[in-house]
Amino acid sequence: MSSISLAASRPVLIDRVLPRGIVADISAVTAGVAVTALLAQVAIPLWPVPVTGQTLAVLLVGASLGAARGAISMALYAVVGGLGLPIFSDAASGWAVIAGPTGGYILGFILAAAIVGWAAEREWDRGWLKPAVTFIGGSLVVFAVGLPWLALSLGQLGLPNDAQSVLIGGFYPFIIGGLIKAAIAAALLPLAWKAVEKRRDA
Repeated sequence: MSSISLAASRPVLIDRVLPRGIVADISAVTAGVAVTALLAQVAIPLWPVPVTGQTLAVLLVGASLGAARGAISMALYAVVGGLGLPIFSDAASGWAVIAGPTGGYILGFILAAAIVGWAAEREWDRGWLKPAVTFIGGSLVVFAVGLPWLALSLGQLGLPNDAQSVLIGGFYPFIIGGLIKAAIAAALLPLAWKAVEKRRDA
């Protein structure tokens, strides 16, 4: 049973740390949920969408776990939070959060982790330029899902949901922070790879 794994044929960072197998996959996916939940609490309260550390977690989880495990981890994060565990920003939980203005971003985490993980499986998490491109792209994927959802949610609340209003509420305030988070992730992953390779050589 332990020989069964969700890992892709191309190894990512977690495959250099843990032996491949379903037990390791479950541990990695669960750890991804925990990291995302933790960074979700690092937040600057804004409305309708707060600035949080979640996107940084999504980028790191996707790159570290690969496409399948990264996406499953983010899907589990959304489901567990929806079921009532207080792991969303500001220790929030429940399906109302998913249905609300920030729900699209949470769902966007799944697709972003899958795309970043797919890129990592092709070694786009090495060096500095490729990780930067990968993580900026992953961040934009979150917005690509989150902004239409935000527009719909604002409209349902009877609030302005034209393109400019949506961008002001859900994109412009996050540009600088998004670039910073992508830069942090692009710096951390190559360092992590160096540490792992050094440990393996030793």
